Amino acid sequence: MVDLNPDRKLAGVLVPLFALRGTRDFGIGDTAALRECADWAANLGLGVLQILPVNETGSDNSPYNIISSMALDPVTISATPEELPDLTAEDFNRILAKHDVAALTAGSVDYRSARALKNELLEAAYEHFRARSTGGPKARRRAFTTFTKSHASWLDAYALYRALIALNGGSEVLTNWPVEHQSMPSATKWLAIIPASDRRKIRRLMEFYRYVQWIAFTQWQAVREHCAARGVALMGDVPVGVSIYSCDVWSEPDVFDLTRSSGAPPERNFQSDPFTMQWGQNWGFPLYDWEAMSHDNFAWWRRRLRAMFAMFDLIRVDHALGFFRIYSFPWRPEQNAAFLGLSDEAARALTGGPLPGFMPQDDSTPENEEKNRRHGETLFRIMLEETGPHRLIAEDLGAVAPYVRPVLKALEIPGFKIPQWETRPDTSIIPGAEYERLSLACYATHDHAPVRVFWDEWFTDTTSGDEGRAGHARYQMAQLMIFANRKDLAAPRAFDAEIHAATMRGLLASNSWLAVPMITDILGTADRFNVPGEIGVQNWTSRLNRTCAELSQEFAPQLTSMRQIIVETGRNRE
Repeated sequence: MVDLNPDRKLAGVLVPLFALRGTRDFGIGDTAALRECADWAANLGLGVLQILPVNETGSDNSPYNIISSMALDPVTISATPEELPDLTAEDFNRILAKHDVAALTAGSVDYRSARALKNELLEAAYEHFRARSTGGPKARRRAFTTFTKSHASWLDAYALYRALIALNGGSEVLTNWPVEHQSMPSATKWLAIIPASDRRKIRRLMEFYRYVQWIAFTQWQAVREHCAARGVALMGDVPVGVSIYSCDVWSEPDVFDLTRSSGAPPERNFQSDPFTMQWGQNWGFPLYDWEAMSHDNFAWWRRRLRAMFAMFDLIRVDHALGFFRIYSFPWRPEQNAAFLGLSDEAARALTGGPLPGFMPQDDSTPENEEKNRRHGETLFRIMLEETGPHRLIAEDLGAVAPYVRPVLKALEIPGFKIPQWETRPDTSIIPGAEYERLSLACYATHDHAPVRVFWDEWFTDTTSGDEGRAGHARYQMAQLMIFANRKDLAAPRAFDAEIHAATMRGLLASNSWLAVPMITDILGTADRFNVPGEIGVQNWTSRLNRTCAELSQEFAPQLTSMRQIIVETGRNRE
């Protein structure tokens, strides 16, 4: 087990699971590939392995647009006979022969094909499990029964919901379903009155989806045990919201506010698409009805956190700012185009009055600020009751209200430190030695470009002929090298091994408890995993070009340097 005492600094790596290549994956990273990554991280001296959310996603494949707060995504399952005991070699080979596995594994993630292949493999495994002695060997059948009983509070509703998705063409969009399927009460009544033969088919589907979750939870618990044996802490991620079409909204609509759509306010300092520049990001998640959730002492959140801590040592809380106040819209994302360029008055005419803004209230008065402060503090105290100290990492980036970080500091919840954004009023960079120990330092999250990208942009600007751009770029390069304690490298120069090593050393030399760069920053590459606000196949599909073992060979000089930096900055696991 890794020592998670903040007195002992650790280095880590952030890598999206989908981006990993395993020795036997099917076009997307899975639990077996993650174990391989944990071995790679341990050999490098890293003590933390951070990934993105692994809950089941909707049709847009975004790991932050989940259709269940509890169910794990079946596409993360490693579906080989060695990993899936109920899958025979004969079925495995027969199914693989029907798919172009070479094409599937060659490029970026093809979610549709990867899901289809894994679903066939899981179906075959389930049928074998079901057929053997009416439910497999007794020990496995008992384990399955124990799982279904202990998770019944969410699994039964999910199984029916997931069966209905299968019946409705694989789409989770409830508004396209027959009316009798669109809510759990109506679906339960419908199930009770359909012909017995149809009911048996539905119940068989439900049992299959329970089986898939059992396999997924079993494999993920094995991943955590493997990481622990290698001395690597596994960090998961809890998305701030759930899809409007999620099982949670379908089965428990009373704990959500379905009248508004959550998002983030405009950030005037960053160029983005015209809608986001005017109105902000409209994510589409419903808001939580915190008053309704309080009636059972926030059981929904407690259940969610308990399940996550069965698999992860640390949890990143996505958009922690939203637990104090959250920016939201009175319209759905698919209606955004109708509001582009409108004045506030014209927008009010379309909405009937309300505009985008913060909920439960804005910070326009001291009284409102205090209410929001207390609101966030209450919610994070609830989380700490389930997790214990130093297990939550708050993603506190964006339009941060002045009371957010003091509350997190008082509760001893680490926040994020991104050096190029941590500046003094005169815009000079804050030295890493001044960072609070209870913090996580990195140059980028999954939403941002890696160091090489913005350094290359600065270097290009220095030769642009535009003195304003060139001067800004030279200043930014100099400030980053000041952070890295390498003022001698401040002169404009292309990104090279020396600049790369300096950025990594500067980050790991900071006072932050955790220094967790993206894997692209460790390797010094320009690959990007997500561009917020853009919709297209380039998001959530990029994969590393090698397995982790192969990366060790291809990037041997960079990784040798990184290993030395980890030791010299006192962040090695030993």
